[in-house]
Amino acid sequence: MPSPPHPQTPDAQPQDAQPHFVQGMGLFSATAIVMGSMIGSGIFIVSADMSRTLGSPALLIAAWLVTAVMTIIGALSYGELAAMMPRAGGQYVYLRESLGPVWGFLYGWTLFLVIQTGTIAAVGVAFGKFLGVFFPSVSQTRWIFHIGSGNIGLNTANLAAIAIITLLTFTNTRGIKTGASIQNIFTTAKVLALLGVVFVGLIAKNALAVAENFGVGWRNFWAGSSPATLHSIDIGSFFGLGGGSALVGVFTVVAVVQVGSLFSSDAWNNVTFTAGEIQNPRRNLPLSLALGTGVVLLLYIFCNFVYLSVLPMSGTATAATVTGRGIMFAAQDRVATAVMETAFGGAGAKLMAAAILISTFGCVNGMLLAGARVYYAMSRDGLFFKATGKLDERTGTPTNSLWLQWAWTCLLCLSGSYGQLLDYVIFAVLVFYVLTIIGLFVLRRTQPDAPRPYKALGYPVLPALYIVMATWICGVLLRYKPQYTWPGLILVLLGLPVYFLWTRRTAGEGSATAV
Repeated sequence: MPSPPHPQTPDAQPQDAQPHFVQGMGLFSATAIVMGSMIGSGIFIVSADMSRTLGSPALLIAAWLVTAVMTIIGALSYGELAAMMPRAGGQYVYLRESLGPVWGFLYGWTLFLVIQTGTIAAVGVAFGKFLGVFFPSVSQTRWIFHIGSGNIGLNTANLAAIAIITLLTFTNTRGIKTGASIQNIFTTAKVLALLGVVFVGLIAKNALAVAENFGVGWRNFWAGSSPATLHSIDIGSFFGLGGGSALVGVFTVVAVVQVGSLFSSDAWNNVTFTAGEIQNPRRNLPLSLALGTGVVLLLYIFCNFVYLSVLPMSGTATAATVTGRGIMFAAQDRVATAVMETAFGGAGAKLMAAAILISTFGCVNGMLLAGARVYYAMSRDGLFFKATGKLDERTGTPTNSLWLQWAWTCLLCLSGSYGQLLDYVIFAVLVFYVLTIIGLFVLRRTQPDAPRPYKALGYPVLPALYIVMATWICGVLLRYKPQYTWPGLILVLLGLPVYFLWTRRTAGEGSATAV
């Protein structure tokens, strides 16, 4: 078996070589990428499904707190790796350097195939869906062409998604400062939108909702959260695995619903992909990870308290004005929209739609900007298409990588299955987070003298706690949600033969060049 290609430093070029990355982002822009990539449409929606499974206000908040603790520990741990290796490609580089090139490739393979591109496509279609609030002709039911009886084809909603993905891809080819400026503007706007939701909760509390969700002395808030309480959950099936329902304890049910809250809080690592373009990265990368994740997760928890103070949990034990409009039964799971409608009537729905349009637009921009840097780094290692390893001579951006990402993302926009693929890879995303933090321990042992301008807070206790918590969630999802976990695992493992084929081809090209 040929040896894999020797890893190249992704952004290493001769000093007089052109083009090169432009360090055009300061701390504010780096933090905007963290926050803008995290805040998409999830926080406005997923609490409905989580509530139906949990059935307890306290457990809903507990689930978001678990996500907050894990995400912040992960970000603080990644801060050490980012300061130690401030190179284009971020997490791909950390896995490559700590565990070997095959692990870096498997991450990059999954990222390109569905994690990054699939998320961009899903968020883009969400943009089209909410654009329909203002322009009814933009709809997932208005087909331009339709293939078969499923959802494959081009409708006006995914056409809107393709339009903004094309626009933002083109904009990001103009240079990092242009892309960062857009990110700064839209991240600021979406943070203000979340603050607006929190403010609404302060002025539009619903006495019936407060009584149902909190009660006297918060008695109702804690209902159903006792460790002795059993919760019924549906067990998914995959090729005959699973099926039916089961009664599980508090720790298990909270782990099950992490699919929603972790997905809503994901993509904070995207800033590490852009390390080659951040000013003073050894300082600004760790700081942006800590600031960005901390602010967003605090807003997320506040938003869920707002949901509980404006809407009843179930909506079935209250007056007719809110019956059927509780968190569990919000129309199409749009909890935040239901909150705004309660406060402002029909105008509230449009205000929320406008906020989500801003949020999704900024999220798409941040993920387009960051993802292309990973494929660039892989190409520099001989593990991806050669053209994606080139930078534009004028702007210093990986233009080919951006357009390849655009092409695959647009194709996913036409697919009726990409949303399911996103569910499938949530488990895989968590596995790669665990592997990367294991890599932190490995590098402490194998490279003890490497410069570490920032060291992970609470090492080794907090990183080890993350590994334990994430492994527990993975184990629970494997048992109770096989329809999400096993396909994700298979998708990752399919990268192994691709890796060996790619390294064999690269080795062959090297031999031909030597001759």
